[in-house]
Amino acid sequence: MTASVQTIALAGARYVILPEADYRSLTAESGEPPLPPPDARGNYPALETMQALIARDILRSRRAAGLTQVELARRAGIRAETLSRIEKGRHSPSVATVDKIDRALRQAEAAEPPAAAKVKPSLKRPGRKRK
Repeated sequence: MTASVQTIALAGARYVILPEADYRSLTAESGEPPLPPPDARGNYPALETMQALIARDILRSRRAAGLTQVELARRAGIRAETLSRIEKGRHSPSVATVDKIDRALRQAEAAEPPAAAKVKPSLKRPGRKRK
């Protein structure tokens, strides 16, 4: 990537200007499959776009749940290789497979206790001294 950074201010907000190749390399590091390029009229191919969007959604949800691909695949009852291909946007999953993955993610989310419940309550009462 280039070392020089250009900025511009629009409506009081500062933005960084960088070459498109640098932008693409930064966004590619997320591990998410890229959207396919639009055609001459600006339309995206439907099937490839849906594969990428489903892949991104599953990948983000799995990461948010703190699951590995192997863990999510096991919970969903599918092969880890299948999940990997889906997350890379290289496989178009059936509705049944997406449903299995969705159920596994929802169960993982429901099993995670709320942040307040993770805090262990103190046995001491504030303001009272023991004798």
